[in-house]
Amino acid sequence: MTEAKRPEDSPRALAALALLAGLGGTVTGAIVSLFLMGLHHASALRDTLLTWFVVHLNGPAAYAGPALMAAFSATCAALAAWLVLRFAQTAAGSGIPHVEAVVDGRLPPAGLRLVPVKFFGGILAIGGGLALGREGPCVQMGAGIAHLTTLVFRRAVVERSLLTAACAGAGLAAAFNAPIAGAIFVLEELVRRFENRLAIAALMASSASILVSRLMLGNVPALNITVDLPDQPLISGIYLAFGMVLGLIAVAYNQTILATQDIAARLPLPPVARAALIGAAVGALAWFLPAVVGGGDSLSQAAIDGHVGLAALPALIAIRFLLGAVSFSAGTPGGLLAPMLALGALIGLWIGHGLSVLLPGLDITPEGFAVVGMAAFFAGSVRAPLTAIVIVTEMTANVAMLLPMLAACAGALILPTVLRNPPIYNALGARLAGAPLRKRD
Repeated sequence: MTEAKRPEDSPRALAALALLAGLGGTVTGAIVSLFLMGLHHASALRDTLLTWFVVHLNGPAAYAGPALMAAFSATCAALAAWLVLRFAQTAAGSGIPHVEAVVDGRLPPAGLRLVPVKFFGGILAIGGGLALGREGPCVQMGAGIAHLTTLVFRRAVVERSLLTAACAGAGLAAAFNAPIAGAIFVLEELVRRFENRLAIAALMASSASILVSRLMLGNVPALNITVDLPDQPLISGIYLAFGMVLGLIAVAYNQTILATQDIAARLPLPPVARAALIGAAVGALAWFLPAVVGGGDSLSQAAIDGHVGLAALPALIAIRFLLGAVSFSAGTPGGLLAPMLALGALIGLWIGHGLSVLLPGLDITPEGFAVVGMAAFFAGSVRAPLTAIVIVTEMTANVAMLLPMLAACAGALILPTVLRNPPIYNALGARLAGAPLRKRD
């Protein structure tokens, strides 16, 4: 006897779901593309100001340079925090834990003001120099667009959850020009199950989002590999051990993020003043080390190009390790993934250089370890290894490091699991919702 077909699995229902997912993905792709344009112009403005100050502030006036950059970044961070506090407090931080809580039914959807607050607040915070990622705002804006779509078309609660997850994945896809990663992110991280209706919605939303973003921004990989990365299956054991090291560092990074949030919350300052203080510190740092501030895309590119001096790597790693956590505690819109990828690339390049000296007979390519380090650090912190592998592969448009990434991501999961360290979005989500840690299947 055949099982009765559910009404939601009828051709008409599936077609409606696909159309709504495509519509949500289309709008998400357009909004995210405009957001990325805004980030580009904001970062260019920061660089232009810095250059102007360096050129025109001579003699004693040169001492005003750090203060002026501090004032610029402090103003940007304070405005971003004020937007969050005044209009949409759920727009603070990454937004991915909030989306997960909404998809799970642990929190209600955010209000309609979320999208503009996330849009302009993210441009201000990241453009001002905070070490935050573009993907968090893009994911949460996608979820907000899905919520609006379901309200307009009066969809059922179950379908709202599917569309929220699908459009959130579409936001990630457009943020990194990584359509497959966007769909996998929905299945592996946001919903953590597979079913046909969910897959249809996720694939439709991501494909529509990427179509629009490529029409607006062009089809250019997020990162450009300029060196030859050889396929080296015989050293998979080394990559496994490398991944274990990255997993341990990821545990420390997760704990540092949570600790800096606790410290920031105890500061006797209003949220806007706290954000301004953090922004001022970042702006002053930008005067002396302009390459280390911001989301980290330029650092990731420099690492996989091998254009970072070996002597500078330990200091860069330490600065970005702390800067990412401190920036996240500002309470402004901004994500964790892009800074995480940059940190993984820097650590990978450093370890790769060390291994090339210790094991000269293996012809180790440090730049290859930088690429693999991005995926392994992501996997160790978020515990989403498939998303990590696919997103780095799509960002670099290179498949040569797939086998090393598989080994390294496997290694990166071992120690966090043994140490019972929760994935970063689980830990942040528990604080956000005041609920127990989200369970892993």
